[in-house]
Amino acid sequence: MTTFLQQLINGLTLGSVYALIALGYTMVYGIIQLINFAHGEVYMVGAYLGIIFLTALAPLGLPPGAALLIAFLGSCVYCGAYGFALERVAYRPLRGAPRLSPLISALGMSIFLQNFVMLTQGTRDKVFPQLFPLTGIVIKGANITYLQIIIMVCAAALMVGLQLFIKNTKLGTAMRATSQDMKMAAMVGIDINRVISVTFIIGSLLAAAAGVMIGLYYGLVNFFIGYIAGIKAFTAAVLGGIGNIPGAMLGGILLGLMESFGAGYVSAEFKDVFAFGILILILIVKPTGLLGEDVGEKS
Repeated sequence: MTTFLQQLINGLTLGSVYALIALGYTMVYGIIQLINFAHGEVYMVGAYLGIIFLTALAPLGLPPGAALLIAFLGSCVYCGAYGFALERVAYRPLRGAPRLSPLISALGMSIFLQNFVMLTQGTRDKVFPQLFPLTGIVIKGANITYLQIIIMVCAAALMVGLQLFIKNTKLGTAMRATSQDMKMAAMVGIDINRVISVTFIIGSLLAAAAGVMIGLYYGLVNFFIGYIAGIKAFTAAVLGGIGNIPGAMLGGILLGLMESFGAGYVSAEFKDVFAFGILILILIVKPTGLLGEDVGEKS
């Protein structure tokens, strides 16, 4: 029971991070039918920005919570600007081009961002400042650290906030309308360019938040973490149903749990194999993902 509870806690923590990154993939795909392969690199940039902000704030002697909040907000704002610039520079000019062109552009931006960070920050791992003690609350032998609680609570708050934004605001309604039929949405007066830009910004904000969280959790970041996390988050989005926001959340949590239980009960070396194997099995049974609907390809 202790092992089960510990792996459950670890899986929910990791799954919360995957869910935040997966939301960026699924939001962009739901509106413009594009897989933004540079999204993982935005997450990586967010992790590096977290280190930069926390290092700059260290001499001020701020309380850990205040320093983390400033670093969190700074990383989100900076990466939101990155997302906006990516959409304007790499994707908007190719919106009417054949499907392969924006896909190649997305891959190109991913490589560019990865190499940009490598050249400016170096190839060695960067150590994240340790703000919180490794102690926590013991539940039936399983330890849940204060950092894990913070990550899960913050991730849940961001996901709930996104759902409320999508469901209850005018811009959220415009995003849902654009996702259903972009041409008709434009005909009724919705500014499509604004909606798409906001979608990229929100996705980048969530990726930056995930980057800071994972940096705190593991204590190390490098320029390559965006590639691995991006693939796993994309897997989570497909698992839940690409284009479906609740599906991305569910897929991220499930993927984190699969990895955690696979590492705990089988082998840590094969945790990725276990997670992707379950994904393949689910997609064989339900190709559209757990919460996806087979509505055909948009024209």
